[in-house]
Amino acid sequence: MHGKSYDYLFKLLLIGDSGVGKTSILFRFSDDSFSPTFISTIGIDFKIRTIQLDDKNIKLQIWDTAGQERFRTITTAYYRGAMGILLVYDVTSRGSFENITQWLSNIKSHASENVEKIILANKCDVEEREVSEEEGRALSEEHGITLIETSAKANINVYEAFEEIAKMIKNNIDSKPTNSRSLSSLELGNSGNSSKGCC
Repeated sequence: MHGKSYDYLFKLLLIGDSGVGKTSILFRFSDDSFSPTFISTIGIDFKIRTIQLDDKNIKLQIWDTAGQERFRTITTAYYRGAMGILLVYDVTSRGSFENITQWLSNIKSHASENVEKIILANKCDVEEREVSEEEGRALSEEHGITLIETSAKANINVYEAFEEIAKMIKNNIDSKPTNSRSLSSLELGNSGNSSKGCC
């Protein structure tokens, strides 16, 4: 039997302040489930889901990081090797929106130079917003990063967000010479096999 059930393996990172809905987004995408009673992630958790793009199987290994300040030093190690980062803020929390700039600074310090980035404005189903869609668009344009408004609770644009960043990474990889591409794949494959709790 053919041992590998995917054509690409992409490591993704969900980052943002505590309480913005990173875990809810992850569970909505990986399990199509939502719970209003998620407790804060302690350290790091991850899920795996395979999607199809251009007739290729793309295995997404998605790491959910703790947003609390005391865990920032732990999560910096996980920036290394990430091919895509989803920065999440809560449209009902201006503080989480304002902190996106700090998270972008962390990415610049710790992630690879060519990492793909996308901003998710979560909880867009809530009427009482503190951050308008226009403000979110202005921030994303300032930094040259795509913004997608999402709701894990109402299942709005969650799959589309992961599909979009997977497309960005695939296009980036496909534009590289074959020899450097295969090396990158090999390193990613080795890093992903020893983890637990991925189902």
